[in-house]
Amino acid sequence: MGRNTRKRRTPLATKAIAASAALALGGGGLIWANFYASAHESNSAQNTTKAATGQVATISCPDVGQKLTNVPARAQQGVATELANLDKQITEAYARLASTRQAQTNDANFVQNAIVGPLKEKRAATIDRIRIDIQRVGGSFDSSLAQLAACTTLTADQAANQTTAGGQQNGGQQQGGQQQGGQQQNGGQQQGGQQQNGGQQQGGQQQNGGQQQGSNGQAGNGPTAADFVDITKVQPNVAAKPRKTANASTGTFTTRCGVNANKNFNTDNVIVAPGVANGAHHLHDYVGNQKVNAFSNNQTFLQGGTSCQNKNDLSSYYWPVVRVQDGTQDFDQNKDGGGKEGNVGKILTPVSAQIKYVGSPTSKVVAMPQFLRIITGDAKTTTNGLANANAHWSCTGFENKVQLTTQYPICPQGSKVVRTFAFQSCWDGQNVDSANHRTHVAFADANGNCGNGFKAIPQLTMRLTYNITPPTIQNGVVKNAYAVDGFPDQLHKAATDHDDFISITTGGLANKIANCVNSGQRCQ
Repeated sequence: MGRNTRKRRTPLATKAIAASAALALGGGGLIWANFYASAHESNSAQNTTKAATGQVATISCPDVGQKLTNVPARAQQGVATELANLDKQITEAYARLASTRQAQTNDANFVQNAIVGPLKEKRAATIDRIRIDIQRVGGSFDSSLAQLAACTTLTADQAANQTTAGGQQNGGQQQGGQQQGGQQQNGGQQQGGQQQNGGQQQGGQQQNGGQQQGSNGQAGNGPTAADFVDITKVQPNVAAKPRKTANASTGTFTTRCGVNANKNFNTDNVIVAPGVANGAHHLHDYVGNQKVNAFSNNQTFLQGGTSCQNKNDLSSYYWPVVRVQDGTQDFDQNKDGGGKEGNVGKILTPVSAQIKYVGSPTSKVVAMPQFLRIITGDAKTTTNGLANANAHWSCTGFENKVQLTTQYPICPQGSKVVRTFAFQSCWDGQNVDSANHRTHVAFADANGNCGNGFKAIPQLTMRLTYNITPPTIQNGVVKNAYAVDGFPDQLHKAATDHDDFISITTGGLANKIANCVNSGQRCQ
């Protein structure tokens, strides 16, 4: 995969993380409880913050799915189900971590003995079932994957550093020159979350008299004050686009599919967890195809109908919802994927959603194949690192200057929050998906060229805008925060933002899009 590994670094605007709410699961819902410093500590913001940042905030487990690059077709459903089981196990372990703070305070070995150790055993058994699924149909299995069963823990500070270590605010890497700014292919970051310990707090040490783990947010799992930055104080970081060659494809094709005003939601992900309800553990907005869930397939996609004005565009465009944590509760406050898994607050509908296909600065493009699946970004950057992060956050009036990856912007009054995605624009020419959902597509390099064996396809770009009252930070605590939905153990970090796409067209639309882009036209 060709990747631009150059990075522009700027420091965190703030490192303050204060304690707030601990998550406890009881009666099927959330219990929000404040924990303060113990009697031997001052209750000052400084001591509270110091205590919180040293506590176990989340569980860090290697991402087994990213390491599976060759799964036989007959084993794919079984493997996908087991990978979903791994996600469920982590989610359950995180819930136990968050609901046993007092036990952790009383027993320094509690986390290791009662949570991390049993989780390793469950994961080992699941990885072995993956091995059996693959070998049963004659496939080969890398025995070293068994080593990925062990998980560690991250403190609040370590979780913050994990998503900034590769370079902060490097939103301007223009992969292939495509308009969205900020393809974050920081190729040197750790994959799969291995060796994340670096002094991890095994066994719940430093619980400081019951002080909770420093993951703010109404559900106790973020976001924190350090996850936000005043965009007016960030130095410009958007790099120049690659120069276009004589063979560039300069056209665009815009498809109008709405903003999900009809509230088509689910917590499935048919790409990574087909056949598994709540496989995403967080809620998605869906536009385009209206009948996509965990149990959809290539045949049912074609009967799904569409929210797009162009009725030949049956493609599915889906992304995690954005919520504002202002104390408002939404319809899923007591449901899986929602409040039961730390995704709380009012769901925001975008003000606008622009979906546009653009060309390559160096070549013509070929049409996207039917049922091509692409995931851009990584929902697990808090444990995986930033290698596959591709988040773009900005504000209207700042998009050409600042693109953020690891923090959410605090926009000036009157400015909208802007969330953009620029998908991989190189295809291997053969496969509509791959075992890890990544290796069949790639980003263009810094000059806009696809790597050997890959062909340029129209690059899908998306731009979502939101009306969001600017959060405020007081004494190291963020109020009225907003964040994308995510896996609960990922702490709602900005870098975990991602987007999913399945190309489904009729009436020759895929060819029309490619021809429009190649001919330099502006089509819709």
